[in-house]
Amino acid sequence: MPVRLSRLGTLVAAALLGVATLSAQQQAPAPAAAPPPAAPVREQPRADFSTVTSLVSTDVIPRDGAGQFLADLKREDFVVIEDGVAQTVASLTLVHGGRFFNLAAPPPAPVEEGMVLPPPRPVNDAAGRIFLLFVDDLHLDFRQTPRIRDLFKKISTQLIHDGDMFGIVSTGPSSISVDLTYDRKRLEESIKKISGSGLKPKDILEQPNGQQGNQELRYRAHVAFSTAYDLMRELEKVQNRRKALIFVSNGFDFDPFPQGRLQRDALYGYNQTGMDPRDPAAVTNRQGQQFADADLARELADLTRAANRANATIYTIDPRGLVGGAEMDDEVDMVEWGNHVRKTQDSLRVLAEETGGTAVVNQNDFERALKKIDAETSDYYVLGYYSSNPDPTRKRRAIEVKVNKPGVSVWARKGYALKTPKDDEKSK
Repeated sequence: MPVRLSRLGTLVAAALLGVATLSAQQQAPAPAAAPPPAAPVREQPRADFSTVTSLVSTDVIPRDGAGQFLADLKREDFVVIEDGVAQTVASLTLVHGGRFFNLAAPPPAPVEEGMVLPPPRPVNDAAGRIFLLFVDDLHLDFRQTPRIRDLFKKISTQLIHDGDMFGIVSTGPSSISVDLTYDRKRLEESIKKISGSGLKPKDILEQPNGQQGNQELRYRAHVAFSTAYDLMRELEKVQNRRKALIFVSNGFDFDPFPQGRLQRDALYGYNQTGMDPRDPAAVTNRQGQQFADADLARELADLTRAANRANATIYTIDPRGLVGGAEMDDEVDMVEWGNHVRKTQDSLRVLAEETGGTAVVNQNDFERALKKIDAETSDYYVLGYYSSNPDPTRKRRAIEVKVNKPGVSVWARKGYALKTPKDDEKSK
């Protein structure tokens, strides 16, 4: 039975067959008479050609039993498994104490006919990290603007060091957009412009609901996720650098204060369910809101997939710190306030955990958290391999990285996803 070929395999096999036929015709002498009919030749199985040729990279942080980073590992010490299949490590670089070590370069690209170009010059600043500072001012409380600016000042002095590249972008009225740079003055100027402009609980309660719930709330969330998604697309172009997105936000909740909004709807005549707004069953009957949690989960999944494709880690920070009760003028039920805070913090946890980062939520010790982020982004390996996954059509792929030494714990991303037509549409 013939083996199915990929399109690339079919073209290559056809080309080889044509070359072989032409060569035979040129070398064989003309026969004196027509030969007798040859016996049918049994078709031989053809090798399949892999369609995955791009280098898959992942950051790896190995630590011993005492939590100390191991800086003496070699390529043969690492074991990489993708979807249960062992992979061959093609490249390995080490960044330790601000110094860059190329332990194993990837194999050179195949030689092509035509002009021979000299090898590219090594990049002198390859050892530095890349930080993108994400100011989600559409989901930051205006009343906490001084606290937010103070947080970014600490990020500037305690996290970003000489040799690190950084950029900063906002989602709302702060109007900040600074491309990757080393100029700290640009960061200082941007910090002065930061101002929270998130919706207050009272604003959410007073706005009428549309088919997708609170339209203003959904729009703000869409802008935030789209902006972060675009940043991941740009980071995907950068190789062999430690890439981190410092995501500063109060988090997301697509269905906040459901009971309070039902009561407001009844008060202003918006309630069309015919049910008592105090009845919990009325919450699930509101048009367009019963899938709010699923919509949020989909947005979070899209962003984390993009981050894993770019080998970027998301560190989320909630500048509210240790959250207490709502303000008196918010006019929101304390139980619903607690549920809202939990949902927003959980959304930040998902972004961090699914990309190998840390969620700094419900705590006030930002200096300690920044030291931890600094340590995790200072000492690391960048490991690369060419996937030999037996199923080239598989979109989501799990990665497991181990070290052939006892007592070593390894941090690495858990997987990645190939681009789909949906991802291409989202990026337009």
